Amino acid sequence: MSDVRYLVTSLDSGVRLDQFLGNQDACPSRSACAKLIESGAVDVNGETCYSKKQVVVVGDRIEVDLPEVRDPGALEPQAIPLDIRYEDDCLIVLSKQRGLVCHPAHGHESGTLANALVYHCGIDHLGTLQGEDRPGIVHRLDRDTSGLMLAAKDDDTQRALQDLIRLRTLDRRYVALCHGYIAMDSGTINTGIARSTRDRVKMAVSDDPFARQAITTFKVLERFEAERGDEGYTLVECHLYTGRTHQIRVHMRHINHALVGDPLYGKGSERANLGLTRQFLHSWRVKFAHPVTGRDIELHDELPWDLAAAYDEIAERSMGRTEAGDEIIPLILNE
Repeated sequence: MSDVRYLVTSLDSGVRLDQFLGNQDACPSRSACAKLIESGAVDVNGETCYSKKQVVVVGDRIEVDLPEVRDPGALEPQAIPLDIRYEDDCLIVLSKQRGLVCHPAHGHESGTLANALVYHCGIDHLGTLQGEDRPGIVHRLDRDTSGLMLAAKDDDTQRALQDLIRLRTLDRRYVALCHGYIAMDSGTINTGIARSTRDRVKMAVSDDPFARQAITTFKVLERFEAERGDEGYTLVECHLYTGRTHQIRVHMRHINHALVGDPLYGKGSERANLGLTRQFLHSWRVKFAHPVTGRDIELHDELPWDLAAAYDEIAERSMGRTEAGDEIIPLILNE
């Protein structure tokens, strides 16, 4: 174990203990810090604190017993194919395939995107701010969500890209196919999201004061008529202003339009889910200012074969595309 000590200043006063620690470079992720707190590894003003929800105030003295970090080389380089769309000395933009977990976790100790990045770049050429088991990771996609995501090759780039996310200037757009007919052409969903109290695997909309704010806007691209056994479908583009776990999936379920194929938040028969065994959700566009050159970078990604096949299955039922759909759908289908 190694001891690290912090003094709370006015910049951090009023936040939860796990959030405070998660924001420190020497500490692991917020969730890992929460586990450290619950294990008795954190003292506040000389007293062991077991509550991750404790609010820190100016002058608090925080001491953490951090476990020894294992050799980053222990994260095995693995020759997992990467679909790289842009790469330079600072960063990578890649299209993640379905089924690929972003970093090692319980039940997925290897075969992850992190293992692939170590193989491609080398452990010494990836950002380390997310911890030694998440080299280069800037933001995450769920295992079965496909599409564009970023990785950083050094700490400065990783910090800059994370700042873009925090400032909401890293523009991330997703395409999703939802159950049912969404009447409005656009909308905003602004709620708290927290771990479900009924099922710890799930997230849920919550008004708990410690729930994290989540903002999703959406535009309807195309609507599809209902047939026997389904409620029709709506293809939407979603724009994330925050990046909470399962955010789009939870928000669309919240407005009663769950994603087609979603095994956690979805509904309906296999037929109603168009034969999909994963959520119809694809990160189709990223746009941002390069953190070093300042150059605008915008990349698009077509739908993978399984999502394109699901779209094709209902294409004849189209009720027409919206103006946004006329612009976006040709880009995701390569029409």
